[in-house]
Amino acid sequence: MMSSERPTVLVVDDEQAIRRFLITTLEGSGYDVEAVGTGQEALTAAAQRPPTLIILDLGLPGISGQQVLAELRAWSRIPVIVLSAIGREQEKVDAFNAGADDYLTKPFGVPELLARIRAMLRRTAIATADDGPQGRYQVGELTVDFTTRRVVVGARDIRLTPTEYRLLSLMAQHAGKVLTHLFLLRQVWGPEHSSEVNYLRVFMAGLRRKVEADSTQPRYLLTEQGVGYRLADA
Repeated sequence: MMSSERPTVLVVDDEQAIRRFLITTLEGSGYDVEAVGTGQEALTAAAQRPPTLIILDLGLPGISGQQVLAELRAWSRIPVIVLSAIGREQEKVDAFNAGADDYLTKPFGVPELLARIRAMLRRTAIATADDGPQGRYQVGELTVDFTTRRVVVGARDIRLTPTEYRLLSLMAQHAGKVLTHLFLLRQVWGPEHSSEVNYLRVFMAGLRRKVEADSTQPRYLLTEQGVGYRLADA
């Protein structure tokens, strides 16, 4: 039986040995765990018993991990860490574009997995804390409401993943200022991702597709070549 005081992790992997290993590892580290082996089971479990975080394999029978991400992101902001045997950069890009928040390649080290889970939960807690930024940021047709965590472009509500919102919210709090790659990576993903500039490029491209009228000629999310990014303030 799951305790309401412990974070709950939904493990989605078609390999029984991996599921058993993750159940033992995560429960021993203070998490409640539910484990399923198919994409459909994952969607059902996430809807009926929403977890704190999902660990998702991409190579699932039936509904693929990519499809699970796409369907999940239609209604949920539950953080998702992809755990996959596929380490190609394009696979990571596709997973991030589909709504993943982090990506870890098999075989993986337990300390790294646990560190990434802790970092993800910290970021989620910060994003939803009562003492977070208040009010709203608005420029042109883009509005970021810090109180409700609602993002609107014109009359259109924009659905963002937890990481996308964290990135956009951080930039909105420093609107008009150039934020370096290193600053954004440390603030959004944590110190362990300080060199992962590719993470930043992928998520910025995803944000532009969602909030810009033309993502190839951004009006709001501006690149400062070789330095970082800036959110327009006028």
